[in-house]
Amino acid sequence: MKTLCGIDCKEVCSMYKNGCPGCRETDGKPFGGACVAAECVRTGGEEGLRSFKQKVVDEINALGIPELTVKELYYLSGAYVNLAYPMDDGSRVKFLDDKKVYLGCQIERKGNDRCYGVVASESFILVCEYGCEGKDPVLVAYRKR
Repeated sequence: MKTLCGIDCKEVCSMYKNGCPGCRETDGKPFGGACVAAECVRTGGEEGLRSFKQKVVDEINALGIPELTVKELYYLSGAYVNLAYPMDDGSRVKFLDDKKVYLGCQIERKGNDRCYGVVASESFILVCEYGCEGKDPVLVAYRKR
């Protein structure tokens, strides 16, 4: 099944295997919330999506965070990447919507057991650092776009 953004759900998405109906069947909202890729395709076609992804990659790389160089962004379910970050007052806060689909990736840090996680939408870029399986996340940057 081809999605609005052109990928094949059956080949690349574990959520499809777990019963996700796909974005064509849900008008770009496979988990109930908007998908950044589907929105880009609606407004600018496949070229609009490619252009948007490249612009976001360029913005992330321009942040100047050591060891953070992004080459590609992938489609990620909010439920998968919505980590709870510790705040100064002892509370933990989630910034994403579990029902949305974002652009993002994980960058392994050399000589370190922690990774950078990057999540982006049309309105923000979030960079965090975390241990194995998202343990002990720390917010590194959150920028409005």
